[in-house]
Amino acid sequence: MGADDKAKNEAKNVKGRAKETAGAATGNQSLKQKGRSDQSKAKAKKAGENVKDAGKNVKDSLKG
Repeated sequence: MGADDKAKNEAKNVKGRAKETAGAATGNQSLKQKGRSDQSKAKAKKAGENVKDAGKNVKDSLKG
């Protein structure tokens, strides 16, 4: 994955943390849960990126 995708995923994670914090501070459980959901989605995408990057590294090492 490109740096642009990684930056977008990190931004989504940070945004999710902000939503979760705001929801907790205001007692808005829906906002808090939405923040947790956003963080989970960002973490899942990051895990997928890590797998893809690892596969690319293996492929590159086999070429040499």
